[in-house]
Amino acid sequence: MSSTFPPGRYPGQGDPGNRLPPTMSDSPPPVYNGRYELKRQIARGGTAQVYLAHDLLLDRPVALKMLFPELSSDHSFVERFRREAQAAANLSHPNIVPVFDWGEADRTYYIVMEYVDGEPLSSIIRTQAPLLPMRAAAIAADIAKALSYAHRHGVVHRDVKPGNVLMTLDGQVKVGDFGIARAIGQSETVTQTGLVMGTATYFSPEQAQGLGVDGRSDVYALGVVLYEMVTGRPPFTADTPVAIAYKHVSETAVLPSEIEPRVPRDLEAIIMHAMAKQPQARYATAQDFHDDLERFMRGQPVLAAPATATVAVPATIAVPANPTLVLTAAGLPAAATTVQEVVPAATPAPVAGGGPKEFPKRRWVPWVVSALVLLVGLAAIIYFGGRSLGYFGGKPSVHLTDVYHMPYQKAESLLRGQGMDPQVKFVIGTAADDHLVLKQNPAATTLVKKGSTVYLTVSSGPTQEQMPYVLGQTQANAKASLISRGFKVHVTHEATTDPALLGTVASQNPQPGGYYAQGTIVTLTIYKGTVNVPVPTKNVVGEPASIASASLRAADFLVVVGRYAYSSTVPKGDVIFTYPRGGNLAPEGGTVQLIVSEGSAAYVPAVTDKQLAKAEQLITSAGLTYSISYIVNQAYSPGYVTSQNPAVGAQVDPGSVVYITVEQQTTTTTTTTTTTTSTTTTSIAGASGTTGASGASGPTGIPGVG
Repeated sequence: MSSTFPPGRYPGQGDPGNRLPPTMSDSPPPVYNGRYELKRQIARGGTAQVYLAHDLLLDRPVALKMLFPELSSDHSFVERFRREAQAAANLSHPNIVPVFDWGEADRTYYIVMEYVDGEPLSSIIRTQAPLLPMRAAAIAADIAKALSYAHRHGVVHRDVKPGNVLMTLDGQVKVGDFGIARAIGQSETVTQTGLVMGTATYFSPEQAQGLGVDGRSDVYALGVVLYEMVTGRPPFTADTPVAIAYKHVSETAVLPSEIEPRVPRDLEAIIMHAMAKQPQARYATAQDFHDDLERFMRGQPVLAAPATATVAVPATIAVPANPTLVLTAAGLPAAATTVQEVVPAATPAPVAGGGPKEFPKRRWVPWVVSALVLLVGLAAIIYFGGRSLGYFGGKPSVHLTDVYHMPYQKAESLLRGQGMDPQVKFVIGTAADDHLVLKQNPAATTLVKKGSTVYLTVSSGPTQEQMPYVLGQTQANAKASLISRGFKVHVTHEATTDPALLGTVASQNPQPGGYYAQGTIVTLTIYKGTVNVPVPTKNVVGEPASIASASLRAADFLVVVGRYAYSSTVPKGDVIFTYPRGGNLAPEGGTVQLIVSEGSAAYVPAVTDKQLAKAEQLITSAGLTYSISYIVNQAYSPGYVTSQNPAVGAQVDPGSVVYITVEQQTTTTTTTTTTTTSTTTTSIAGASGTTGASGASGPTGIPGVG
């Protein structure tokens, strides 16, 4: 199979130690292409292994993915490896792991990618699932953004799964491993040379059957990933990949709320819509999937229809017999076929006394037929005219906005707001038109259908210049050399005890030799002696973090946000204090941490062992909302709170949800409405029920259903 990892740190998979290729055991670390020095192995897949490497030219850590040597002689493997590099190298998006380079060395092939410090989503699901609905929706929305970008650039991932999604330490989502990605419109079967293309747990039905795939197959796989995030388990499991693939084709998944009752109905509708068996029944694009998740997170109505349980087929109509699964040569299910057993409809008995009754001729029949033809024609005119205006499922036409000489991010936003699909192409321009739109096609005011592609030509700024080599030069000479080529200079310092090095350049970034646009900022690190200077206090404590950072940087300090903390006296986003504290001495050019206010915290009150009405009053008085679950354990009196989450005294954001469990009557069915959320729930005698998330409308329970 293709390798199942993006680069990064992998807690829970065992310590790979410093395992390296055999050539590294008794000699210095190998350097590939004269540039990439291998450090240690960080992951291993079915066809390749990944090493942490150091880019000697750009002086940065990278992830180097190396094809197993025994596979390098197989043309199909090498071609897939090359295609992965091509597919990912053409994608530049914040939520996609970028590919920097690829090549051949020591009789094998390698790909160089960004080194991302984080852990795979599969590890998070394994240790933390089920995830909170809002967190799961936010992660899925970022994945959908990455897939939407890839689809717009003609690439289908085809192996979307938690193992190919990396969560960085600051919470950013990165999608990697385009090892079996394929350009949209090109054909390739689900298997090649006996290898499964993808992972059976996340197959779309058409992928499992070896049919053609497009972006909607990635939508299905992402729906499966979201299902697993909110329930803690995938929708289909079995002993073999073939059995799992069969279930994707022939079975309907259990509703997420039947596994995890806290899953909101709107999120459940989104998941089941994305996992529809037929591609045309899913979201048409990953962008549509993303937009519906955004509506859910904003508390707006979603476009996905509410999910319902499967209804049994009546015995009086066609009933499928035992389905037969056709397997491909690689052992995967092809299109599922069914034999239908049809119960014939009853035939009326003949009337005694003769054949069919003969009716008299009607002279008005031609007039009726003519009227019907006119009505059909009128209906057709109304229908097709309405579709051109956006009714009856048609796409309306709009006049394109003029985005000439507009910043391209704003132009993209305006065009998407009109329902268009903007595509950007960069060309070399001038400093005056840097990142501005130079041309749009179709032109402004043109009448086009919503969903049409609008091509934008954008200036990438002035002509690029080669970065000069200034290492070892004095600060003044180095700055003069860089500024003369149109670069800007930022200076940092590094302490040294060698007087011969004082005032000279210790390092430069970007590295020399490459070509960069004029105006690029070059960071020079200058050797200087160790000097302690006071940490400034003016425009720091009590000021917004952006102003405090600017003041500290002006004093030649490096600035990082140490952490966020609740404060009842300092407004949210302002600095509570610094470390080191203001006025204290610190090394010039050293790091100062900012402690930033999260604003006032709400404290969770103690409501366990209290009557429900009193608990509701305490929670709302604390500025919080609540969600109620009913339970029968006969350890408490009916109507009393038996447990709460979060715990008593916990600091949370105002408006957060407190989940409480209430003892209910054991012989009657009651209906309770929470006072802060307009959430209605019906509790079933002798069973546990849940209201659903606060602020969302919960379903009415059905007697006899848990």
